[in-house]
Amino acid sequence: MHIRTSFPYETAHADFWIPLQDGTRLYARAWRPLTGEPVPVLLEYLPYRLTDYTAPRDRQRHPWYAGHGYASVRVDVRGHGNSDGLPANEDSAIALSDGVEVVEWLAAQPWCDGRVGMFGISWGGFVSLRIAALAPEPLKAVVTVCAPDDRYDNDVHYLGGSVLACGMHTRTATLLAFAARPPDPRYVGAVWRDAWLGRLAALDPPVHTWLAHQTRDDHWRHGSVREDYGAVRAAVLAVGGWHDPYRDSVLRLVEHLPADRVRGLIGPWAHQYPDRGRPPGPAIGFLQETLRWWDHWLKGKDTGVMAEPLLRAYISDSHPPARVHDVLPGRWVGEPSWPSPHVTPVSYALRGAPVLVRSPLHTGLDAGGVVPRGDDADLPPDQREEDARSACFEFEAAEETWVLGRPRVRLRLTSSVPRGQVVARLCDVAPDGTSTLVTRGALNLSARHGPDRAVPWAPGATEDVAFELNGIGHAFPPGHRIRLAVSSAYWPWLWPQPGSETGLTLDPAGSALELPVRTRESGADIAFGEPEHSEPLGVSRPATLDEPRPERLVVRDVAKGEWLLVVDPRRNGTRVYPDGLEVTEDTLEAYTIEDADPLTARTRSDRSIRLHRPEAGWDARVETHSGITCTATDFVVSNELVCKDGDEVVFHRTWEKRVPRTAG
Repeated sequence: MHIRTSFPYETAHADFWIPLQDGTRLYARAWRPLTGEPVPVLLEYLPYRLTDYTAPRDRQRHPWYAGHGYASVRVDVRGHGNSDGLPANEDSAIALSDGVEVVEWLAAQPWCDGRVGMFGISWGGFVSLRIAALAPEPLKAVVTVCAPDDRYDNDVHYLGGSVLACGMHTRTATLLAFAARPPDPRYVGAVWRDAWLGRLAALDPPVHTWLAHQTRDDHWRHGSVREDYGAVRAAVLAVGGWHDPYRDSVLRLVEHLPADRVRGLIGPWAHQYPDRGRPPGPAIGFLQETLRWWDHWLKGKDTGVMAEPLLRAYISDSHPPARVHDVLPGRWVGEPSWPSPHVTPVSYALRGAPVLVRSPLHTGLDAGGVVPRGDDADLPPDQREEDARSACFEFEAAEETWVLGRPRVRLRLTSSVPRGQVVARLCDVAPDGTSTLVTRGALNLSARHGPDRAVPWAPGATEDVAFELNGIGHAFPPGHRIRLAVSSAYWPWLWPQPGSETGLTLDPAGSALELPVRTRESGADIAFGEPEHSEPLGVSRPATLDEPRPERLVVRDVAKGEWLLVVDPRRNGTRVYPDGLEVTEDTLEAYTIEDADPLTARTRSDRSIRLHRPEAGWDARVETHSGITCTATDFVVSNELVCKDGDEVVFHRTWEKRVPRTAG
């Protein structure tokens, strides 16, 4: 990592308010080049508190862009951070209409030349795409990183029509705690407490809405760019990582947007910006790459960025299974179009007698994290134990086989119950027997005719079903085996269905695995610079006497037949910011199930956040407790929120809600 200390432009930064038409003010921070001429603006628009939570990351990139001749602006969404107003759902229409106003307000400032770009990762990338689909005239270009284009089946809510248990639970618990944080009196003054109490009174756990829509209905279609790619008028650089859950949106964007204003980039990365150096690498000079994009679309410079292949993708070499990889060896390839003329579907017929797939309900404990971020226990370990709980079919890799794109399976299944799910994992099996997870996919059997409807299975009936696995770039070496592992359970990724413990019968006749096999030539000279950042913010982490906890701990109660997965998502410890703010967080999640009963599935998380300014006597605390259990007919969701100003409890509320299991 290279830290830049000198740039083509001197810069300055300042905080200010952006007024909206309804009188609400959004809190903003801008880094601007010291030039007498107006310049293009780059906007990052988020609900994640620019004065503390994202401040270290913001400092890496916003001053860097300013130093290269852009006004780089970070804005907090309504009802979050120090902005006015009440928090709304993350996909609400008001957040989008506010964003359009922000784009137009920035374009009208005397220091802006009227051209605006938007960028962001995760929610920031998603909202950039959504605002681009609303087509405000000043918005000319977007960089979207690790972001969904489909809110239903390419996010943390559902997978193949099944409730994504740990993803949905973690996300709703996180959003509740984050939205409950108060404004900072250092920036908003004495009104902070009244504003905080107003926000707290407006909160509702997002999971209530998510579980109320268990098929891909109008709620999800409204929040998905996938519904109408043609609405996006801005140029889009779509970026993802093979270890990020949202990477398939990159493949769809380069397929459906006009080739003269889209480019795609997929590396081996997790859910991180590609320049941060978090595993797995290699990291790239991503800021320089985006500068080429901005200079082309916002300044009219010939940077050669549109002469690059439509899609640049990394094909990882075969590697042993591990919870973390600092760097994955491989090579970059360039595709002139997508689907690519270099990729050919190759079908592998399954063979053998019909087999009963009745996976223990704890199958999936070795799945790794839904949203890997580069922590030490994020990635799936050796899959041999998971494979033993699945029906496996193997094919020899007689020669090196490059896979690029989305594998597909066709399975002939018989089910004795109306509900269930099937999971397919593609693994790379080395001669010593180690099994590395390559990619996976799932299907809720009630969604076999489409995610927009729930059609129960006729007990005893046999049907052919087909579904895609997540996209991947991987090279199987000769002498290795390509393994397809099929299971009927995948906890805690997928919430198990009532009756699913009876399993499925899979008939290999009429079943097949289809791999997108790529020719073994890169076809392009693709290279990136060394990662660069501007100088870091200088946040310190004081040492504590707390004993470190395992990131992922599996506990088996042999007598009860119960399995417990305890996850520490590494949101703990204290951070001290240069302005004197101390932020202390702690989070612990638990997922429990008994092998013989899908109705024993339950989730639990406990979170605490403390915002403390010792010299000012400010001490605000947020504590949440969230859980989901189930019956055969309902999900049962519970949340508790306690907020304190010093030792005074200023807000305490519990939510208990039963949601019918219409499809999940």
